[in-house]
Amino acid sequence: LSLAAIHYLRSHYQEAIDIYKRILLDNRDYLALNVYIALCYYKLDYYDVSQEVLQVYLSHHPNSATAVNLRACNFYRLYNGKAAESELSRFESEASRSFTYAKEIMKHNMVVFQNGEGALQVLPPLVDVIIEARLNLVIYHLRQENTQEAYVLIKDLEPTTPHEYILKGVVNAALGQETGSKEHLKFAQQYFQLVGGSASECDTIPGRQCMAACYFLLRQFEDVLIYLNSVKSYFYNDDTFNFNYAQTKAAVGNFKEAEELFLLIQSEKLRNDYVYLSWLARCYIMNQKPRHAWELYLKMETSGDSFSLLQLIANDCYKMGQFYYSAKAFDVLERLDPNPEYWEGKRGACVGVFQKIIANQEPKDTLREVLQLLRNTANPQVEYICRVMKKYAKENRIPVS
Repeated sequence: LSLAAIHYLRSHYQEAIDIYKRILLDNRDYLALNVYIALCYYKLDYYDVSQEVLQVYLSHHPNSATAVNLRACNFYRLYNGKAAESELSRFESEASRSFTYAKEIMKHNMVVFQNGEGALQVLPPLVDVIIEARLNLVIYHLRQENTQEAYVLIKDLEPTTPHEYILKGVVNAALGQETGSKEHLKFAQQYFQLVGGSASECDTIPGRQCMAACYFLLRQFEDVLIYLNSVKSYFYNDDTFNFNYAQTKAAVGNFKEAEELFLLIQSEKLRNDYVYLSWLARCYIMNQKPRHAWELYLKMETSGDSFSLLQLIANDCYKMGQFYYSAKAFDVLERLDPNPEYWEGKRGACVGVFQKIIANQEPKDTLREVLQLLRNTANPQVEYICRVMKKYAKENRIPVS
């Protein structure tokens, strides 16, 4: 039993299970060993097997705090937080007031089951008592976008389990992206690589996600796709997964699939994120839907992000020969910032629209709007360009006045 305990502490769960099972074969009445085996299966992510083994003990000891707590944890993994919360609440309501065993771990778990509710009241006093309390407090801060607080909590933690390495990687990646720190991004990439490259984790879903994250930070998007493709069936409705998957598809030039993935995302927070808006706009433009990209800009409040999106639309539409929307974007940019480059871009885009009208690739009545866009600029070149366009309009009976 001591050897099995050492295996458990070293995260060698299968070795511990083998020992417990051998002892149980000769001692059927050692029912508590079923709890130990169930806990090992839980750690191996075999929650249904864990539940099955645990039930052997619970059928004899239905009021065991340890067993009920583990069953609640299995319910959380197999079903949802509500099912787990209900399990613990029922036990707590039936337990006597003097019962204090496992009270802290249950309070801790209830915070997790309730998606972080009461985290700041319950978890801080438990940080040095229950190792998971520190990790879950870090997760809470990440969800609240308090990246610095998360980093302070985890920076001195020496990781020993895959979950701890992953969490250190996530915190360093978030902080690196937030502050532009290449050092933190490098640490994140190394943590992810350690987990994803390890023999025990390389074929698990978290292991493959880690390798995808590692290559994403290295901007090796073809490699990212290999790993994300291998686990995508598990994350069809997961907004965060689809957000990263869509960015990767777009980065390798697969804009059609990227657009579809971006549009699957339901989270308002992600849909209002500039990264989402800029990538979706680029996908629309590359998929010959520049009007959709323009509509994304029109829905935005005036800000630094809306200015950046205008620049993207202006330049990407120009490259793709979608001169009408390029001209509209350059026109707004020029009015916001009288940079000569914006005039040059608008001039080229307006001439591009004119060429498309002559080639019957653009509606002729667009010429009226192009002339108006040109007149918005006080530049001596405007008069000459307008004269040429109006001459063509007159010869082809196109009303422009």
